Order: sequence, then structure tokens, then C-alpha cells
Amino acid sequence: MEPAQAIEVEVGDLQGILPISRSGVARCVRRALESQGITRAEISVVIMDDAGIRSINKRCLGHDWETDVITFPLSDPDQPTLAGELVISAQTAQETARELGVEPESELALYLVHGLLHLLGRDDQTPAGTAEMRAGEAEILHALGPALIRGLAPEPGQIGD
Repeated sequence: MEPAQAIEVEVGDLQGILPISRSGVARCVRRALESQGITRAEISVVIMDDAGIRSINKRCLGHDWETDVITFPLSDPDQPTLAGELVISAQTAQETARELGVEPESELALYLVHGLLHLLGRDDQTPAGTAEMRAGEAEILHALGPALIRGLAPEPGQIGD
């Protein structure tokens, strides 16, 4: 008997800058992967501030700067179960959203999707790869829809979940 198809998502929130709904993040990850035909995955998402992501970027990748998202693949894209970790800066999402005049949840959703596409084997190191990445981001963000993206924030009156 084949094991049940499942997308397991763990979410950690290590920042106090942007209120986050951990269950909303998990729903977005599941829907994004399902939109790409993924039915089995183990994904960890950690939301942190710029200082935290800069430390990880320096320690793990040798880059001494803040960034929006860091992706750590724990499986190959062709394995039956996709596995990986995403580290996302809520502070960068909030600041970039303010500069662009968009909601921080929209920017956070973009970082989630971008990281997931890296786990799926997409790369943005060439002009062609960047174009493919942008098309994939647009496709998945459209599949998520505004209601699911707004769900990244806690309901009014909630601190977060």
C-alpha cells in the first residue's frame, strides 16, 4: 500500500516586526506546491529579522548582507518527497513592501514562492532563468489568490498563531 500523499509544513516565527499567521504560511506553502503538482513534501519555513538572516547568509553562504529568502534544499527536485528549508526576512518584506506601496503579506508571499521554486530546481542566475523564475512566481501567486495571501497575517485582534 502506498503511503498517503501529504505536504507537511513547519513554520517558526523568530521575529517581532511583522505579525505572522503560522497556519496561514503553511496553507500558502501547501497551495503553492499543489499548484505545481507536488503531493509529497516536508518543508520548514523560518521567518526572522534582517540580523538573523544576515547571520545565516554569512555563516552558510559566505555573504555578509541581508537578503529576502535563503533556500536550503534537502532533496533533489526529482525525488518522490520534496524536502527543504526556507529562511525568510519579514523585515525585508515589510521594508520592500513599503517602498513598492504593497501589503507586506504580498511581499512575504513572493519570498515564499521564490524559495519554493528554488526547491523545485528553478534558478535565477541567468537572464533565461530569471525570466522563468518570474513567470513561475506570477503563476503561483495567481493560484494562491488574494484571500490566501492576506491570510499570512493574523486575524484582527490576534497576536499570531
